Amino acid sequence: MTTLPDRPNTALLVVDVQNGVVDEAPRRDEVVANIAALVDRARLAEVPVIWIQHSSEDLVEGTEPWRYVPELNRTDAEALVPKHYSDSFEDTALEDVLAAARAGHLVVTGAESDACIRSTIHGAFVRGYDVTLVADAHTAGDKTRWGAPKPEEVIAHTNLYWQFQQAPGRTAAVRPTEELDFKST
Repeated sequence: MTTLPDRPNTALLVVDVQNGVVDEAPRRDEVVANIAALVDRARLAEVPVIWIQHSSEDLVEGTEPWRYVPELNRTDAEALVPKHYSDSFEDTALEDVLAAARAGHLVVTGAESDACIRSTIHGAFVRGYDVTLVADAHTAGDKTRWGAPKPEEVIAHTNLYWQFQQAPGRTAAVRPTEELDFKST
């Protein structure tokens, strides 16, 4: 249903599941395990898995905080898209990678719910992609000291509002890991 012509395929995005991003996130182990299960299912269904990796002053390339968590392993055949902004499309090769895969539907996982996940799902949607957010495969760090809601509330709110997102010719959905079947997407 995407508005992108000739894009019948689905891709799984794994956004910023890096040590320095998720090390203190609530339900970290559960979220990482769900993402690992989705990566396995996507590979079995021959759905492209695309890894997004953020670099910044706090996530210096090559350092331990910058590295992906050890529970998740990218294969050499899977694209790695480095980024410097919250939106995974902004000033990256992501669009080219998705075009080569003929992907018009994105299944999005990772961190952080209120930053890079939010920016990426909106960025994808306005670019014409159908977007499924995996409800139990994204997380956020605690930003309450700056006035933000608790991480669990941020995650719940992101799941709540995304299921009601609408635009002509595109779909937005929220599904738990257990309901994701890449063979039927």
